[in-house]
Amino acid sequence: MISRRSVALTLALAVVSGPALAKSRRRSVLEMLDPDNDGTVDLAEAKKAATALFARLDPDHDGTLDVRELRGRLTAKELAAADPDHDGTLTLDEYLAVVEQRFNAADPDHDGTLDAKELNSRAGRALLRLLK
Repeated sequence: MISRRSVALTLALAVVSGPALAKSRRRSVLEMLDPDNDGTVDLAEAKKAATALFARLDPDHDGTLDVRELRGRLTAKELAAADPDHDGTLTLDEYLAVVEQRFNAADPDHDGTLDAKELNSRAGRALLRLLK
């Protein structure tokens, strides 16, 4: 049987370590997207990660992602805006166009790279939803 003290200690540990865990999770995402280990993600690295994810999300291998396969990475409105042929799916090129658009939105200094701070911004988190 779990004591109240054990529960209280577990909750206290979660509250104290929460920010540290979030920071380490961001760091591990940056490390995952940064194969050259320069501490930043450039557009080519983001597109490479997006291409690999696209392949994993396309289990029927038809070369497109529908709303179900996207698994909440885009809202219905975002999907409609990213779907120029209005067929309800995204091809790899259409998906990569959204990635590039979000990358540029997350790069306010326009240096062509995203650091941990930029990836943690609202625009950076929107990009990350397309990469992991």
